[in-house]
Amino acid sequence: MIIRIAGPDTINILQQIFSPTINRQAGIVHGSVAIDDELQIDAKLYLFLAPHSYTGDDVAEVHFHTNQAVTEALMENLLTESLKTSTVKKSVYETPASEKRPEWKLNHLRIAAPGEFTARAYLNGKIDLAQAEAVCEIVAGSNKFQLAAAEKLLAGRLTETTAQIRLAIIDCLSSVEAGLDFSQEDIEFITAAEATKTLNQIKENLQQLLADSISYEALIDLPSVGIAGSPNAGKSTLFNKLLGRARSIVSDQRKTTVDVLTGLLTLNHCRCVLFDCAGLTTEPDGIIDELAQTAAIQALQNSSVVVFCVDISKADWDEDIATRKLIVPNPAGSSLISVATKSDLLSEDVLTERLSHLNKLFGTDFLTVSAKKGTGVGQLKDIIDNRIVELSLGCAKDNAKYQIPDIRHQITLTARHRSAVTEAIENISRSVEELKTGRDEVAAMMLRAACQAISNIEQENIDEQILEQIFKRFCIGK
Repeated sequence: MIIRIAGPDTINILQQIFSPTINRQAGIVHGSVAIDDELQIDAKLYLFLAPHSYTGDDVAEVHFHTNQAVTEALMENLLTESLKTSTVKKSVYETPASEKRPEWKLNHLRIAAPGEFTARAYLNGKIDLAQAEAVCEIVAGSNKFQLAAAEKLLAGRLTETTAQIRLAIIDCLSSVEAGLDFSQEDIEFITAAEATKTLNQIKENLQQLLADSISYEALIDLPSVGIAGSPNAGKSTLFNKLLGRARSIVSDQRKTTVDVLTGLLTLNHCRCVLFDCAGLTTEPDGIIDELAQTAAIQALQNSSVVVFCVDISKADWDEDIATRKLIVPNPAGSSLISVATKSDLLSEDVLTERLSHLNKLFGTDFLTVSAKKGTGVGQLKDIIDNRIVELSLGCAKDNAKYQIPDIRHQITLTARHRSAVTEAIENISRSVEELKTGRDEVAAMMLRAACQAISNIEQENIDEQILEQIFKRFCIGK
């Protein structure tokens, strides 16, 4: 178990619960922690002193091996004593914890708010706001691209880029305002044409930032992959094989699956929600079958990728041709992967002949798969993985092979960042228009607004409500 304590009274609190006596010297201390007046257990203390800790405050971590009941007893004793002697702050985001506040008293302890440790690191100037958001995204990361994007934010590359752009805006703004201050004199610090050229370049840089960046939100939600096809096309068997467990009922009887079944599939670069649904048909058999058809089509229409299954061992594929039209309006859509199932039922010569005929009939290349023997399943996973990457990140497609981009060289923007950059672009555009009409004062005002929008990406003038909105997504203790 780990208990983390932070704030100006950290040392005083440790002297009451930890042995041996703690002095103001950072490091690792072996000792014991007092659970109550009678019980003490072995513990290890990690002490980080201000301003060199993660939060910029005194921070201590007490590590010990015990059960949940003992930990809860320690927490209860600490918090009970704290309630007797402390006053709770209105908000954890008002001021840095390192500031001496009159209401802080000995044993002022409470449960940390979501993201409070990272919030204090931001408030104490240890990290900027974009980096604080990155900490949350690293903790919540569910795929390699999401983690790589969050690590880029944490490294501060976005901050470096926006800082350069902000300085360029300020430089142009200062020249425009200097001209306003000396408007009665025969002094010109920057001509309207020069200012316009500079602002258009800044605007182009911001637009390039948007164009070259990756939307973080595109990496967060798990993409969905649906398995579709006519009844008894081998969908459920393939579904189970991809998941590595028997999730869907497999039967030779047609229309065994009547509901949408889901499972979590882990791929090389991400995870996705894989689902199996009822076999599609143009002529539903009764109300139950019609409802199953409706549910299946709706699920497939909302999916990121559809794996379309055709039983290659059949001699007639008229039903499958009609079925594919139910899945996507454009059969050649980028979200469709065509798979020829039950390839193990045919000899090599017959399989080759059937596959060639199938490709010509449907106008696309089919991947031969045998869910029973596992043939082609690994290749199918790779294709699904690459297709999701292509759809999410917009990487290039060359001869049906998807070139996965190196996200390490791209800047990632969250929705908040993109909104700020877009606002800055709009204000710069308005400023250029005002300069053309000679209204330099309005142009200067627009430039100030653009500068403020860019500054909000980092840390300047962020009010308490915005901070709470950002940090409430964090876990407790982060």
